[in-house]
Amino acid sequence: MEMKTKHIKMPFDCVIMDKESKEIANPYTGQKALLTPEAIAVYDTIKGAELVGDYERMRKGIDWFRVNYPKEYMVLLD
Repeated sequence: MEMKTKHIKMPFDCVIMDKESKEIANPYTGQKALLTPEAIAVYDTIKGAELVGDYERMRKGIDWFRVNYPKEYMVLLD
């Protein structure tokens, strides 16, 4: 199933490496959500920020997800 890319203002600069939407699994529950390339980039940045303790960047990304991808947020980040 292919998602159309949303044209949403990004919460911060991040590298969009994926060309197509793909399913991302929650590392704790195994539940999956289909994300656009932009959402994958933000998700990856959130997880990286969590690892290095950049909680301001992490919070910006999480807030962006809650607004723009609420269902996916509930599966992956809540």
